[in-house]
Parts: sequence; C-alpha cells; structure tokens
Amino acid sequence: MRQTIFLLITLLLLTVSGQSKAQDITFRAVAPEAVVMGEQFRLVFTVNAEGRELRAPDMSDFRVLMGPSNSTNRSISIVNGQSTSVVSQTYTYILMAEKEGTFNLAPATIRINNSNYTSNSLVIKVLPPDQTVSPSTTQGDANNSGTSTGTGNNDLFVRMIVSNRSVYEQEGLLVSIKLFSAVEANPVNYKFPEFEGFSIQDIELNPQWTLENYQGRNYNTAVIKQAILYPLHSGKITIGAASIEMNIRRPTQRAVRSIFDDFFNTYEDHRQDITTSPVTIDVKPLPPGKPASFTGAVGNYTMKTSINSTNVRANEAITVTITFAGTGNLRLLKTPEVIFPADFEVYDPKVNNNIRTSAQGTNGTKTIEYMAIPRYAGDFEIPAVQFAYFDPKDATYKTLSSEPFKLHVERGVGGEGVSPVVSNFSSQESLKYLGQDIRYIKLITKPHFILNNEMFFGSFMYIVAYLIISFLFVAFFIIYRKQVKENANIALVRTRKANRTAVRRLKKAEKLLNESNKEEFYEEVLRAVWGYLSDKLSIPQAQLTKANVETELAKYGVGEELSNEFMYILHTCEFARYAPGQGSEAMDMLFKQTVNVIGEMENTIRKNN
Repeated sequence: MRQTIFLLITLLLLTVSGQSKAQDITFRAVAPEAVVMGEQFRLVFTVNAEGRELRAPDMSDFRVLMGPSNSTNRSISIVNGQSTSVVSQTYTYILMAEKEGTFNLAPATIRINNSNYTSNSLVIKVLPPDQTVSPSTTQGDANNSGTSTGTGNNDLFVRMIVSNRSVYEQEGLLVSIKLFSAVEANPVNYKFPEFEGFSIQDIELNPQWTLENYQGRNYNTAVIKQAILYPLHSGKITIGAASIEMNIRRPTQRAVRSIFDDFFNTYEDHRQDITTSPVTIDVKPLPPGKPASFTGAVGNYTMKTSINSTNVRANEAITVTITFAGTGNLRLLKTPEVIFPADFEVYDPKVNNNIRTSAQGTNGTKTIEYMAIPRYAGDFEIPAVQFAYFDPKDATYKTLSSEPFKLHVERGVGGEGVSPVVSNFSSQESLKYLGQDIRYIKLITKPHFILNNEMFFGSFMYIVAYLIISFLFVAFFIIYRKQVKENANIALVRTRKANRTAVRRLKKAEKLLNESNKEEFYEEVLRAVWGYLSDKLSIPQAQLTKANVETELAKYGVGEELSNEFMYILHTCEFARYAPGQGSEAMDMLFKQTVNVIGEMENTIRKNN
C-alpha cells in the first residue's frame, strides 16, 4: 500500500513538472510579411527545447530551394551556484515565390517529450517584380486619397494619405504620413502639419519598414504619423505639408577600383528633405432638422442608464449612471441633462473615460455619474434621458432614450434633515453635513453674588437687557428666514458660489500646468469656464452653447469685448487639448487670461446689479 502511494505521488510530481516545463516551451515560425516574386527568402522554425519529428506545413505555393537545415544551440549559465541550461533548436527553409498573391502557411508541429507542439500560422504576400515606370507616374496618384512629392527621382518620397476627403462636421477621418524608399535611408527630423481647424487624436505607432508594391515598383515603406482628425467647422479646410529630413546612405563611387572594393564597400551619408503636398478636406455642414436633445455628437453610439436604488430614505444619496459606447469623438461628448425633482440637491457629474484611438477610429466608453440627495419623503420620478446624435453613414439624426426612474423616498432616521449624509461619491463635495453641531455652553467659573439690597428685576439695566435680547431675537429670526429662503433657491446658491467653484477648479488646473500635463490642463480649464458660466447664468451645462452664452452675458450687462474673451478661451481649449505643439508658455498665458476674465466678469455683474 505504501509503495502504491509513493508511485502515485511520484507520477503526480512528474506530471506537474512536465506541465510546468511545457508552459515554458515556445515554438515559433518566422518569415517576411512580403516578398518579391522570383526572389529567395527564409522560413525559420525555432523551439527552445530539443524536438523531433518536425512536420512542416504544405509549401506547394512556393519552390523549396533548401531545407530543412537543423541547428542546435546550447548555453549554460550559473547564478548563485545554480546552473541553468538553455537549448534552442532552429529549422531553416530557403523558399522562392513563383506567383503573385497572398498565401497562408498553416502551423507546423513538432514532438517534444512525447507531446506535440504547434507553431503559429503565417501570411505571406508575394509582390510582382519591379516594372520600368516614368517619374511622372510614380510621383502622383490622382485616384488615391493621398498626395506625394518626390526628390527628383523615384527612389525616395513621402505621401500624405487621408481616408476621406469629404466628411461632415465632427466626423473622424484618418490621416497617415507614409515613407517610400528604394534606397538605404532613415528619417532624422520631422515637421508635421499643425492640423488647424481640426481636433486631433494621435495614434501610437512603432514604425517598421515593410515591403510594398506601389505603381509597379517595390519600396520599403513605413508609416511615421497617424491621427484621427475631427473637423471643427464646415467649409474647405487645408492640411498643410509635412516635411521630413532623411539621411540617405549610398556607396562611394571610385574612379579606380581595387580587388579590396569587392570585400570592403565604403559609403557616404547625404541629407535630403522630402515633403508632401497639402490636402484639402471638404467639410459638409450638418443637415437641418436637429432634435432638441442634439448637442453636436457625430458618430455611432449606444446608451445605457441605471440607478443604484429606487427605494431610499431622505438624505440618502442616489446615483444615476449613463454609459455611452460606440465610435466617434467620445472625448468631446457633452454630458446630457438629467432632470431631478425640485427638492433634490444635485451635484456636479463625475465622468470616467475608457477610450481607445486606432486606425479604425476612436471607440470605447464614456461613463457619467449623477449624484443627488432627496430631502423629503414621497414618490418621485426622474424623467427619461434623451440623447441625439448624427450618424454620418446614414446622414440622419438618431435619438436614444432611456426609461424613466420611479423613486420612493421614505422618512430619514430621526426625521427628515436630521442625520448627516455620507456618500462614497468621489468628488470634492462627496461629504455634506446637514444642520449644525450643538454649541458648547460656557459655564461661569467665578460666581457673582448679589447683595440683598441690589434688585436687578425692574431696574434700568434689566429693561435695556430685555430690549437688546428682543432686538437680537427679531434680527436673528429675519436673517434665518432669509437664509432659508435663499438656500431653497438652488439657482441663486449656485450663482453666488460660481466664483468660488471656478477658483477651486482653476487651482487644480494650475497644478496640472506645473506638471506640464497638457491634455488634462486644457480639459480642467474648459470645465472651469463652462461650469462658471452654467452657475452664473443659471443654465444647465447640457443646454449651454456659445450662442446662448453671448445672449445671456449681454443681459447681465457684460460688454462685447469681455464676451469675446470667454469665447476665445472656450475655442482655444477645445482645439488645444488634442492639437500638437502647444508649449508651456501658451498654457501659462491661457491660465492667466482665464483668471483675469472670470475676475472681471465678477466685477462687471456686481457693478450692474
């Protein structure tokens, strides 16, 4: 019995050891992504263990010139007295493509320690050989969405390729700047366009040279810049030229050659600038018939709404969550308005972005959390949320609508408005206390004794003290009633606190400015200005537009010059958050201008009112 248990434990340990080793074994196939018909290339299978019985995939689409040639490398390393042995085994084939097209190579298999392992599959594109073409045909392509400017020959040039030359406002388009080289060259310096008139979202790249056939000739190509552009206005918008400084390596031409020139080639480096031609984009205005809930969103979206609870007590926080998903300029998507009942205390929404930008566009999710606190018991309803967007594919407006929320509020513990409210809503106003703590009553430490012949009741001091107490009571009652009435007017409270709220947000923007965090800095300044205007003008942010802001500012007696400064700050922030080349000096000037404009706005409104 003991021997049986010992054998089972040994087999279990061997199995676990074999599985742990199996997890470290890798079997990979490597070949060029693109080759030229009639030229040789290598297909290499590599495994980090000793294998046998390699079964290569079907290679009937290629001519096998040699292989497989097998080589094994072993290395031993000693660290802290422990030795580690590493084995690498390589199988190499020399192939040649005999016809054009795209071909798939199935995975190969190999046997290691009585187990079969499978490699990855490969896709190889076979390009035609070079054709003799004239310089004029190589330098331009009228039917393609890109432009190019050569260097005087066909060996090296750059093209700007746009995915669409005719788009709607806020419809994304892909711009790629691509190098074409038939010589040994590498980029040294870049000068990309400013992309004025667009909001830009860059795509992270790791430029790699790949082989590509363009207009009858094979080039090494590399995409050095890619971005999604969103037009900010309609009309003809021109993207300026891009300029790249290239370092070209060419063999040295010698008048007299020796036998050593065949073994030791010498080269010279040359610098040359290559540029693209400007590209003009036709931006179409959005068609008429915009829905009431349309705030400028263009793309394709879905909306999901939820509430944390529909049965709460008075003074307990509720959270309504709206999640947008889809493709479009999600970063500039304005938050829709959620209409809470009049007796609810509403806080600023919290926004979380999970957005990715790729060559296929900008997609992801944008989650908005709205927090409110009911103050009284009863049954309430939060109306349905409406969100409209323009779908450029169908050229139509579409409206998304949620279901209304029925909310039942019960009396709070100890009566409404007694217990403090504590919420996990992560914002600067997530903790709110209702009422005031009981003040400490100071006790008299040194008693004052009154003589028998001193009568305070009915004396002059008694009457004066009685009148003072009565006057203070009346004054306190009037002030208290006035404060209660003003606090009930949420719009008035927000108007009075507008400046303090803006200053708090600008302090955060100043911190981001010192950290040189460009994108979040401009977003925080934009949030501060829109929030200030919303509080000061008593207009929800979802209903704010540049047009009605100018109209409302005029009602408050704000001059045209000050109003134009507000519009300039909004436009600069919306453009500069994603535009490249914005330095710290421009950010510092914008921050000082914002502080001055808000201060001047406060003085103007206080003077006129």
